[in-house]
Amino acid sequence: MSSPLAIGAVSAVLRNLLDNGLIEAGPAVGSTVNVSAVAPDTIDLTSPDEQPRLNLFLHQVTPNPGWRNQALPSRSSSSGERLTNAPLALDLHYLLTAYAKVDCQAEILLGYGMHLLHERPVLDRAAVQRALNPNPLTLPMLPPAFQALAAADLADQAELIKVTPAVMGPEEMSKLWAAIQSHYRPSAAYVVSVVLIEATKVAMSPLPVLSRGIIDPVTKKDRGVVVNPDMLPPLPTLFAAAPQFKQSGARLGEPVTLSGIRLSGSNFRVRLAHPLFPVAVELVPGPPNTDGTEITVTLPNDAAAQAALAPGQWSLTLRFLPAGEPNERETNAVALIIAPALVIDPDPVLSLPAATVLRKTLPSRVTVTLVSRPLVQPRQRTSLVLGSVEATANPRNAATDTLVFDFPATLPAGAYPARLRVDGIDSLLLDLSGDAPAFDPTQTLSVPP
Repeated sequence: MSSPLAIGAVSAVLRNLLDNGLIEAGPAVGSTVNVSAVAPDTIDLTSPDEQPRLNLFLHQVTPNPGWRNQALPSRSSSSGERLTNAPLALDLHYLLTAYAKVDCQAEILLGYGMHLLHERPVLDRAAVQRALNPNPLTLPMLPPAFQALAAADLADQAELIKVTPAVMGPEEMSKLWAAIQSHYRPSAAYVVSVVLIEATKVAMSPLPVLSRGIIDPVTKKDRGVVVNPDMLPPLPTLFAAAPQFKQSGARLGEPVTLSGIRLSGSNFRVRLAHPLFPVAVELVPGPPNTDGTEITVTLPNDAAAQAALAPGQWSLTLRFLPAGEPNERETNAVALIIAPALVIDPDPVLSLPAATVLRKTLPSRVTVTLVSRPLVQPRQRTSLVLGSVEATANPRNAATDTLVFDFPATLPAGAYPARLRVDGIDSLLLDLSGDAPAFDPTQTLSVPP
C-alpha cells in the first residue's frame, strides 16, 4: 500500500510523463514548454517571462466506490486495540489545461497532452519507480518536496494507477473555473484511480483456530459446531439485572435477580465494574434455578462494601464454568443501578452518624449534613432534593467526608421527603413492597423552624 505521500506522487508521475512526451515531440510543440502541476490562478500569461505551458491541476478527491467498503477500520471491542489497517481508497480528478499566447499553440499542446495520456492509460510500476526515483546525481537539484515523494511507495500498492478521460459538461466546467477565479483555457478532465493509502501502525493478528469446540479425549476429534434447536443465544447470556420489587435501583444489602439463558454450571462469580474504580468487584451469588435462567446475588452491606462500591450505574457480568465445558466463560455486560441510601438515623453496625438539619443565621441558610450508603466519591455529581427544592453538595476531598448541602433560609419548617441524587441516580423514595406504591416514611428530613 501507499503512504499519505501518494497523492503528490501521482501528480509527480503524470507531470513527468507529460514532460518527457513533450521533449520527445520537439519542434512540433515549440521551443520551450513548461509542464507544471499548480493551481490555474497562479499562472499569469500577461507576464513577459511566461512560456507556453501544459498544466495538470488536481481539483477534486473522492472515495473510490469499489474499495471504500472493502476493509473498514477494525478495533477490538474489549480492549480497543487496532486489528487491521484498512486502506484509504481515493480517486483523483485532474484538469489538463494548455496555456499559450500564439494562435493554435494551446490547442497543439492540449492535443499532445491528451495523446500522451491516451497512450499510457495504465501507469506501470516501472514507470512510477523511474519517475519517483531519479538519477542520484540529479536528486539534490530537485525541490525538497519532490525528493520526499520517493518514500510514497506508490509502485508497491496492490492496484495499478489507471488514467481515464472524464466527461465534464459546460455547466460543471463553468462552475469549476468560477471557483478557481481564473480565465477559462482549453482543458480536458481525467480521473486517476485508484490510490490506496494505508497506515503502518501495529495491528493484532489472531492465531489460527486449533479446534472447533471441545476435543474428545478418545477420538481426539473436536466437537464441531453445536446447533441449538431454538432462537436463543448459543452462549451464556444475561438479559437484565433486576432489583427487588421492581425498584429503579438496588441498595446495599438487597438482592438482585439476574435473568438470562444457559446459566447452568458452577463456580459462579459476579463482576461489577465502574469507571471510577480500576479493579472490578467480585461477588459470590447463589446457585441458579433448575432451568439455568435466573440467579440471585445480594449486594454486601458491610464497611468494606461502603468503600469498594459507589452509587451510580455499574457494568455487571457473570463468570462461571458452564456444565460440560472445561473452560470458564464470561457473559455479556448488563447495567446495574446501585441507588444511594440516606443514613437518616445512626447506624450502629457501620458506625455512620445520623443526618443533621440546622437553620443558621450567619450566613442565613438551612444546612443539611448526612452520609450515604455506599460512600459517594468526590468526583460524582451530588445533590439533595427536599420536597421539590434541590441543593448541590459542597466540594469534598475524600469519599469519607460527609455530604453538606446549603438550602436557602426561606425553606419553610416541616418534614420533607428526601432524595439523594448521585450522577442522576436517586435514592429510593417509594415503597413498592405493598399493594400500592407509597412514600417511604423513613426517607424524611425535618427542617427546624
